[in-house]
Amino acid sequence: MQQGKASIQFEQPVRIISRASVGSKKEKEGPLGQLIDYIDEDPKFGKNTWEEAESQMQFLAAQKAIEKAGISQNKIRYIFAGDLLGQNIATSFGIMNLNIPLFGLYGACSTMGESLSLGAMTMNAGYADYVICMTSSHFASAEKEFRYPLEYGNQRPFSATWTVTGSGAVVLGKEGGMVEVKGITTGQVIDYGIKDSMNMGAAMAPAAADTIYHNFTDFNISPDYYDKIITGDLGYIGQTALIDLLKKKGYDISKVHTDCGIEIYDGETQDTHAGGSGCGCSAVTLCSYILKQMEERKWKRVLFVPTGALLSTVSFNEGQSIPGIAHAVMLETVN
Repeated sequence: MQQGKASIQFEQPVRIISRASVGSKKEKEGPLGQLIDYIDEDPKFGKNTWEEAESQMQFLAAQKAIEKAGISQNKIRYIFAGDLLGQNIATSFGIMNLNIPLFGLYGACSTMGESLSLGAMTMNAGYADYVICMTSSHFASAEKEFRYPLEYGNQRPFSATWTVTGSGAVVLGKEGGMVEVKGITTGQVIDYGIKDSMNMGAAMAPAAADTIYHNFTDFNISPDYYDKIITGDLGYIGQTALIDLLKKKGYDISKVHTDCGIEIYDGETQDTHAGGSGCGCSAVTLCSYILKQMEERKWKRVLFVPTGALLSTVSFNEGQSIPGIAHAVMLETVN
């Protein structure tokens, strides 16, 4: 059922029946390290290139999610997945041997929110009994794609975030599981004219504020409806901007807000500056930490809001600004 300008409330149950997360050495050393399903301290995951390593992470996450769901692979109707690399190569090479129909997505670091939204819509419409929603990122492949080769050894300003090397996957079904996707609010592209690629939090915060605002107004709710509002990878700088922007719209989320980029690393001991980022940041945090908290009934309602910076090397080198987008997913424990 459509709600307001940008939201949908699902009339039929769409449940998260399994979750799986994959990470590497830095993720293991972070606060969520013990919660991640599969850790390989070799950042190449036994492969020859960073890109192949990222593909391997997606394969491992999908395989583990299917295993934990307790269903046969041929029951999965679709995979909704994407990554940060050109032509979604981490996804296409990673999951092709699963032989499951794929919708390849690009929402930058908001991709986990986009995949969950589209997967839940497809399920609710009756076009699938089971789907996988997933994404990934890799520190080295992202640096190579968007910034500088690692060999260059460039300085990172304190506004910069650290791209998570990880993948997260969930299986959606109609029965089972303890967490339900109750609704979604789809974001629009928001551009405040920011051009600093080393300050992604500032570029994405306006989009997060816009999507959260529409979630409140579309469903006629306030921040205290949720136990937690969790954005994707704004980090410490983006969090401050987000809270200030929503206060100007009349909503104070400071008591219930946190960010995946803040949760996944220890900024003081791991030298990650403003926090974590990348598609894998929100995906790994969701699949290792957020859903666990909900399954243990520590949180009943969570608004999960992955955020993305919609830049490319082409647009950046041509002097374009960095637009942002955010997709909100309403998660609720099953009674």
